[in-house]
Amino acid sequence: MVLIDIDGTMVNSVPDLAYSIDQMLIELDMPVRGVDRVKHWVGNGIERLVKRALMNALDGDPDETLYRSALALFKSHYKVNNSKRSHLYEGVRQGLDYMQGRTFRMGCVTNKAAEFTHPLLHDLDIANYFEVVICADDTLEKKPHPMPLLTAAQRMQVDPQRSLMLGDSSNDVRAARAAGFQIICTSYGYNHGEDIRRYEPDAVIDSMAELENIIQA
Repeated sequence: MVLIDIDGTMVNSVPDLAYSIDQMLIELDMPVRGVDRVKHWVGNGIERLVKRALMNALDGDPDETLYRSALALFKSHYKVNNSKRSHLYEGVRQGLDYMQGRTFRMGCVTNKAAEFTHPLLHDLDIANYFEVVICADDTLEKKPHPMPLLTAAQRMQVDPQRSLMLGDSSNDVRAARAAGFQIICTSYGYNHGEDIRRYEPDAVIDSMAELENIIQA
């Protein structure tokens, strides 16, 4: 079994996330943040993303009333924009086709909420590759907790020791290690600006088209 993350692994989703964040901030009469800043804030769910945008920082918590208003505004914008500018990275479909052709069972595990995940997968025409999709609101814990990965393994009745996670961030590495999975990471993802090699995944790839050689090795 191979479980695959979405944002920063299969999909460059930052353009839509940044657009929706900036529209939220405009309505709140706050400065926009732009693509470059939003890219470093992605990976821990939309709630954390909104807080980071309000604080203009990776850490910290805004006023609760402001946050609640901002979250509602962000959701309203992202709901109609989550696939307008987002696109698959080069090599993603080739990698998915290779794994499907080798009869690897595939699932998707993401910290993105279900209301945005399923439309995005369908709009980008990759939903049919996955037997199971585990979203942020499907389990009590999100990555880097191992629960989402172990939930997928349980639903698919697969031994975690014979499973692989494909992701882009330290959250994916930590979740995979805790769940007993092997872990491959993309070099181009959204790891808060850090080189993912620092977290010592089993392999790092520049394109999912490389999976054929990596998995065979």
